[in-house]
Amino acid sequence: MPSTHDNPAPPRADPRAALLRDPNFRWLTSGSALTMLGDQFTLIALPWLVLQMTGDTLVLGTVLALMSVPRALFILIGGALVDRYSPKEVLMLTKYINLVLLALLSGLVLTGTLTLWMVYALSLAIGLATAFSIPAGTSLMPHVVPRAQLQAANGISLGLRQLTMFLGPLLAGLLIVLFGDGSAGTASATGIGIAFALDALSFGVSAWTLAKVRTLAAAAPAAASSAAPQAVLASVAQGLAHFWRDAELRTCFLYWSAIALFIMGPIHIAVPVLASSTPTLGAAAFGTMLGAHGAGTLAGMVASGMFPRLRVGSLGLTILVFDAIIGLLFIPMGMINAVWQGAALMLAIGLLGGFMQVRVFTWIQQRVPPMLIGRAMSLFMFIFMGLAPISAAVTGWLMKSITLTQLFAASGGTLVVLVALAFVLTPLRQVTDAPAAAR
Repeated sequence: MPSTHDNPAPPRADPRAALLRDPNFRWLTSGSALTMLGDQFTLIALPWLVLQMTGDTLVLGTVLALMSVPRALFILIGGALVDRYSPKEVLMLTKYINLVLLALLSGLVLTGTLTLWMVYALSLAIGLATAFSIPAGTSLMPHVVPRAQLQAANGISLGLRQLTMFLGPLLAGLLIVLFGDGSAGTASATGIGIAFALDALSFGVSAWTLAKVRTLAAAAPAAASSAAPQAVLASVAQGLAHFWRDAELRTCFLYWSAIALFIMGPIHIAVPVLASSTPTLGAAAFGTMLGAHGAGTLAGMVASGMFPRLRVGSLGLTILVFDAIIGLLFIPMGMINAVWQGAALMLAIGLLGGFMQVRVFTWIQQRVPPMLIGRAMSLFMFIFMGLAPISAAVTGWLMKSITLTQLFAASGGTLVVLVALAFVLTPLRQVTDAPAAAR
């Protein structure tokens, strides 16, 4: 009988290499990356435009609220519509809507005819469109690649997203400076107008690439295919009821809600205040710390793709261990007095968070039935986008009565306590990403 050494087992195929050979995946990720890069141009250009027009931070806050509040209010409805009509159809429609809105905004800026009420109206419309594009975009991947390749696909996609978040602001800032930043009024805002035009162009090109994508065939149950479409609000309620009945999903969603409420505010509010109020830091230090966090997040996503089986026991236990470490790293943030200290802490926090972000996305997409993926992803995004403003408001109120050192210590300590409570009182530590049949 021949020895096993005579016929060695073939090496395991690299799922990332297989994905990159898949034209559907290439069309989807290239278009998504282009859109995400274009979005960074608008995220930089719009606040700058408002400040140059009015110089009023209250107006800027109103514009940002007009974009974020409708997104939070309608994102669950967006998820229900995604499940009814398919992620690709909804995403394609939102791309055309954003193309028109941003092209209109660009034209108004370049012609010098933009007024404040137009900014309000267009910001509201863009916010409404994102309430539907976000659940559609985050739900499409399971319809394009096989389930076995989801983790590698999410790692590549989220890594590209993180890369665009790093490069986009740099390119947008350079463009605005070179071609006109509106410092002498809207007549000199050519750079801002071009930034909006490039974002509009990115939506047009990505709509073309999305049209090239062919989704996987999915057989719908006969009963479902013959039934009348369910009312949207009833569909939302059905999804929420399903997630509540699933003990592991319910536990994770509640846990992430607590994380969003207690942690997101200090990250978004206290870190810039720390940089501006510490004499040895400043704006450059703030940028360096954010850059370190972004680099760490990107590295964590890459590592998640390279080591798909890396666990501390189960998936749930890995989440708890990583979050506990993040909490411990967050505690000393209020005591730093050098750029390298803040950058090192933010790099480590980003590395751990990026690694788990890929795992969590993949776990939700694999666990939830295909007909509920849109609602599941919209709920996940609502937790971090809808609750973040509440957390920021609470953080701003707390900062009137406690010091930054106390705030960071309390925030990190709260995260450690939440991890301990989740470990003892909930089934989170038992959550596994094994296939449903194995569970």
